[in-house]
Amino acid sequence: MAAAMEPAIILVRPQMGENIGAAARAMLNFGLSDMRLVAPRDGWPNPRAVAMASGAAGRVLDRARVFATLAEAMADVDHAYATTARGRELTKPVLTPATAMADARERVAQGGRVAVIFGPERAGLENEDVARANAIITVPVNPDFPSLNLAQAVLLTGYEWAQDSLPPQPAPHGRRPVGEAPATRLEIERLADHWEERLAEAGFFFPPEKAPAMKLTLRNLWSRLPLTQGDTRIFHGMLRQLIRRG
Repeated sequence: MAAAMEPAIILVRPQMGENIGAAARAMLNFGLSDMRLVAPRDGWPNPRAVAMASGAAGRVLDRARVFATLAEAMADVDHAYATTARGRELTKPVLTPATAMADARERVAQGGRVAVIFGPERAGLENEDVARANAIITVPVNPDFPSLNLAQAVLLTGYEWAQDSLPPQPAPHGRRPVGEAPATRLEIERLADHWEERLAEAGFFFPPEKAPAMKLTLRNLWSRLPLTQGDTRIFHGMLRQLIRRG
């Protein structure tokens, strides 16, 4: 069973296996694993869901539990949020994904068990489903096209839930491989000189009045790349081979 410190994701009467699999992928993107299915239209397990889950997210499907009714799926839930884009006659707090998941984190911190309820793809949750929730989540999107598919809605919720655990910035790209020494300033200068000389011979810096700016741009490119000593040797070798074949 999934840890009590994460929201349960309840899919009510989901219609397509592909959407269940895509929702599983969205859940695992943000560390969620407690999927609950209420009366899936095509039964369970569903091979199309497994195919769409794409590898690692299959473990979310392996742990998914199936219930006949929403009430059964919510038996251990203290506070639930129903996702809907449509106005309702029901009087309930209406929250964005961000405010809802901030509220959910506070409730979980106090030992509560929370769930987010998603409706079937075609028409969403019925009023009878929404009535079982404590609050409504509505995404502030373009009012002329407010529809989100199931996986998109799950992804938004998962992202907002994970805000406290996500890094403040994306992981940097271009990290140097372990064990490879960085290129020295002299090695980068020699590499830049080598390419500049050969490009000049090939007539790359044209027209002449633009040559200084082009050379400056190219020099700046080399200096900002996180090159290793091995990288510089490869670039030198590439250029020599091109010259030989030319």
